[in-house]
Amino acid sequence: MCGIGGTCSLSPSSPPPQADLLLQMLAAIRHRGPDEAGLYLDDRAGLAHVRLSIIDLSSGTQPIHNADKSLWIIFNGELFNYPELRQQLLSCGHTFYTTSDTEVILHLYEEYGPQCLDRMNGQFALAIWNCRDQELFLARDRVGIRPLHYTILNSQLYFASEIKALLTLPGIRRELDATALQQVFTFWTTLGRQTAFEDIHELPPGHYMRIKNGDVQIKQYWQLRFPENRNHTNESLEKITEQCDEILTDAIRIRLRADVPVGAYLSGGLDSSGITAKVANNFNNDLQTFGIRFEEDAFDEGDSQQAMVSHLSVRHTEIKATNERIAQSFPEVVYHAEKPILRTAPAPLFLLSKKVTESGLKVVLTGEGADEVFGGYNIFREAKIRHFWARQPGSQKRAALLEKLYPYIFNNPRLGATLRAFFARDLENTTDPFYSHRIRWFNTAKIKTFLSPDFCNRQDTSAMEEQLLKSLPQDFDTWHPFSKSQYLETNLFMSNYLLSSQGDRMAMANSLEIRVPFLDHRLIEFMSRVPAKWKVLGLNEKFLLKKIFRDILPASVVQRNKHPYRAPISQTLLNNSTDYINHILSDEMIEKAGIFNAQKIGRLTGKIKQSDNAGEVDAMALCGIVSTQILYDKLIARQPQYKPIDKIDLFIDKRSQKDVPDTLHWKRSE
Repeated sequence: MCGIGGTCSLSPSSPPPQADLLLQMLAAIRHRGPDEAGLYLDDRAGLAHVRLSIIDLSSGTQPIHNADKSLWIIFNGELFNYPELRQQLLSCGHTFYTTSDTEVILHLYEEYGPQCLDRMNGQFALAIWNCRDQELFLARDRVGIRPLHYTILNSQLYFASEIKALLTLPGIRRELDATALQQVFTFWTTLGRQTAFEDIHELPPGHYMRIKNGDVQIKQYWQLRFPENRNHTNESLEKITEQCDEILTDAIRIRLRADVPVGAYLSGGLDSSGITAKVANNFNNDLQTFGIRFEEDAFDEGDSQQAMVSHLSVRHTEIKATNERIAQSFPEVVYHAEKPILRTAPAPLFLLSKKVTESGLKVVLTGEGADEVFGGYNIFREAKIRHFWARQPGSQKRAALLEKLYPYIFNNPRLGATLRAFFARDLENTTDPFYSHRIRWFNTAKIKTFLSPDFCNRQDTSAMEEQLLKSLPQDFDTWHPFSKSQYLETNLFMSNYLLSSQGDRMAMANSLEIRVPFLDHRLIEFMSRVPAKWKVLGLNEKFLLKKIFRDILPASVVQRNKHPYRAPISQTLLNNSTDYINHILSDEMIEKAGIFNAQKIGRLTGKIKQSDNAGEVDAMALCGIVSTQILYDKLIARQPQYKPIDKIDLFIDKRSQKDVPDTLHWKRSE
């Protein structure tokens, strides 16, 4: 796993790339690759790379070139099927000078062009420079496990793994994007290519970019698709289970490919327990696992963790994510997330990844993606109940099904009535393409009431929805309602929020690579053809996955109700607030940032402090406000100072060496 950055001239009159600018960018993301650094420069392009060595530790230093040195690549990620692809390329006459997966990608591109992406099973962001044809190729994996951002400045396109690298560029606009914040405060994330920062964009998952002669083209090479309603596979349940199990097992197998030990996260829930059990039973009986404990019972899964540890006899390490530790780490969490976040849940994962790195590991398997692929979230079950309820809107029995999802709320008649009214909103509008998510978005959008009128003119929500509507597949209306909700949850929440704020960013902040078997594209595509009834049978979530795991996990783990991963918000950001959080919530700092209304925030924090447990909307608002203020303070109001890169392990300069800083120690390879 690594960090990448680079530049490409869009005009013949553009100045040539400068080593010092690329080194500044690398310094900002050195946490992604503390082992090595490499640089390539010519008259039109520059490629920069920091490396976390996992495969081919001795000869995989990047940038890497092809046989005639006309193609150069920098790569962030892993290509899991590289041994098989390498053999195919050898049979086609290609020769290799490393044993790395990165060189395989370069030769694959040389052989097939952009269509090479269809053959790749991995998680990646990459850049390939064709110095003969003067063309830059950028690409990102299918579901966005690895990040890639870009901006255009002074007729130069710059790209990097993280936004903070681009913010080091002289003359870059350092402002939060008002429209993007309103998107976050509705959909939990930005839409399309937007980021939280003005003029800085994100290459969407499943897309590639080609830059030649100043022309920038972006194309989609993969999209999550579902069959038309009632047109799913008609295989028997037993056959589906067998095929799915085979794909998942192979997805785990190839994700264990590494020249360093691979561990696993173990929360005690179905997803991580199933992955861990398959690894321990089939591939590694000396597996090291890691888990999170909370000080509050409502968030803790310690009993289930210990049951799995005993069941599998793994070497387990746990960390205690106390409210105080969550509060203390939250500013650093937001700095690495690079966008406002509405939950504190990334913070314990940040602490956990730090513990894994301190334990000497560089790679862990995780269970992300199982809920989206197999149907594990309550939002899927809510939509199913609401569709059923909408057929007889006056039915009390149908409405009462909601109690099966939230019995702890319906124990209180007043709260139960409020929740029932919440889910009854737009109940009969079942043709709405956003039916499954609209009421949640309505709830989240209440956060926008805290925005300052001076910061942005209130954007009509319908304009944002229109943008989202245009991005949907053309045959979206023909899909089963469950497929529609899966698509929205996968493309918005998972790809743009979960895999970033709780995935790559928290792990790579501590130089740790996560690998996600449930997001193997073969498994995603197979499950898209499986009927919805085998994902949520009645109201039994992840039915098929439970069937796969029932023989390798304790019944208590398979049968227990889903315990959503959450972390306390008000208990950490207010009750255990640090001096820094108090500072950025002060009237002075709120007015300085100009994003929020200080009086409204004062009323919100006062209300939460007087309550034993803040409601969901108030807690989300608090987290969104705090994280936005941190983002402004750390990346807008102040220019972070980074330790300079003082050693380049590989430097290729096809022009001259005159602009290479004298203080650098470097090796030349030609």
